[in-house]
Amino acid sequence: MKRLTKNTLTYAVSITAAMTAASAFSATQITVATVNNGHMIEMQKLTPEFEKANPDIKVKWVTLEEGVLRQNVTQDIANGSGLYDVMTIGMYEAPIWGERGWLQAVDTSGNYDEKDILPSIRGGLSYEGTMYAAPFYGESSMVMYRKDLVKAAGMEINDRDSWEHIRDVAAAVNNPEKGIYGICLRGKAGWGDNMAFMTAMANSFGARWFDENWKPQLETSEWKNAVSFYVDLLTKYGPPGSSSNSFNENLALFNEGKCGMWIDATIAASFVTDPKQSKVADKVGFAQSPYAVTEKGANWLWAWALGIPAATKNAEAAQKFVRWATSKEYIQLVGQKNGWAAVPTGTRTSTYENPKFQKAAVFADAELKAINSADPTDSTLKPSPYVGVQFAAIPEFQAIGTTTGQMISGALSGSMSVDQALKSANTSADRQMRQAGYY
Repeated sequence: MKRLTKNTLTYAVSITAAMTAASAFSATQITVATVNNGHMIEMQKLTPEFEKANPDIKVKWVTLEEGVLRQNVTQDIANGSGLYDVMTIGMYEAPIWGERGWLQAVDTSGNYDEKDILPSIRGGLSYEGTMYAAPFYGESSMVMYRKDLVKAAGMEINDRDSWEHIRDVAAAVNNPEKGIYGICLRGKAGWGDNMAFMTAMANSFGARWFDENWKPQLETSEWKNAVSFYVDLLTKYGPPGSSSNSFNENLALFNEGKCGMWIDATIAASFVTDPKQSKVADKVGFAQSPYAVTEKGANWLWAWALGIPAATKNAEAAQKFVRWATSKEYIQLVGQKNGWAAVPTGTRTSTYENPKFQKAAVFADAELKAINSADPTDSTLKPSPYVGVQFAAIPEFQAIGTTTGQMISGALSGSMSVDQALKSANTSADRQMRQAGYY
C-alpha cells in the first residue's frame, strides 16, 4: 500500500476544503419570514435536518413579532419585492393573495397527501380549490383553566358555558394579593391580536362586522354589549397592563401560574401542559369556548401556514422546504425528538389518529372538537356577506381590523369610553368601505 506523505495529506485536505466551499457557494439560499411563536422557533432548530437532506439549499430565517410580520410580508408581496422566498401567512391572506396571483400554488404532488389535511384548514387556505399556502399548524380557540383553583373556589367549568358564568368563575378565583388573576385575555391592538379574540366573543353576542349591504355594524348594541363586558371583565379580574398582552404575554403569565383562566388559541395547550415550560402543567383543564346568545362564531379558526410569493427566484427550493415543514414526516420528526405532545397540531387527520399522540396529548379531543365546530361560512347570528370567523375575508379588513383593535385597546386602557371607541372605529370602517366602492 502506498504511504501518504505529509504533502499528500495537505493536498487532500485542501481539495476537500475547496470542494466544501464550492458546494456552500453554489447552494441556493432561501429566506423564510416567520412569527416568533414556539412551534416556529422549533422549526428553526430542526432546519439542519432539512439542510442535511438537501445540501444544495440553505435556509435563512427572519423572525418577527406578529404585527411586524404581517406588515412586512404584506408590503413585500404587494410590491413584488421578492425579499422572502417563504412567508408565514394565514387563512386571511392565502385566498386573497392567491386570487390576485401573488402566491404560487403549493406543490401537493407525490406523497405529500393533501387529503390528509383537515378539510376546514385546507379549505381556508385555498382559492377555487387550489391551496396557496400549506398549514404548519392549525387552531381554534378554547378555555384553558386551572382545575385546582376552580375546584378550590367551589366552581366548575364546562363546554359552552355562558359568559356570565365565566365572569363568576373569574371573580371566584381572582386573588391579586397572591399574584393570581381570574382571567387572561388578549388586549394588544391588532386585527390578529385582540380582534381575533374580540370578534369571536362579539359573534357570540350576536354581532357581525358588516350587514348584507357591507355597512359596518360596530355601533350596534351587540358590539357595545360585547366590548363593555370584555372591558369590565379584564378591568376587574385581569392582570395589570392587559391592553399590552397578546398570545405570548398571556402564555408566559399562565405558565407562571398567574392566570385562573385563559381563552385563546388551542395551539397553546401543548405549551401549558409541558412541564418543561409550565409550572402548572398537571393542573390544566380544557373546555369549549363560552357564548352569550349564540354559539355561532364563538371560537375562531386559523392556520399559520407557509406560502411562496410569485416573485421568488428560488421557487423549487422554496417548494421543497414548504413540503418538508408541513409534511407528516416533519410531525413524526418532532414527535421523536421532543415528544408527541409537542408536535404542531391542527393540520392533519393522521396526527389525531396516531396512538402515540392520543396518549401524550391530553388536550387532543378538545382541540379537534373546537377546530371542527368552527364554520367560516356561517359564523354570525344575523346574515353577513363575508367568509371568516374572527375576520372578514376582504382586502380592506386588515386596515379596518387594525384600527378597530386600536380603539378597543384604548377603551381597555381607559383612554376612551367603549362608545367612543366603537364610534371612531365605525366611522373609519365606513370611510374605507366607501372609498373601496362597496356602496
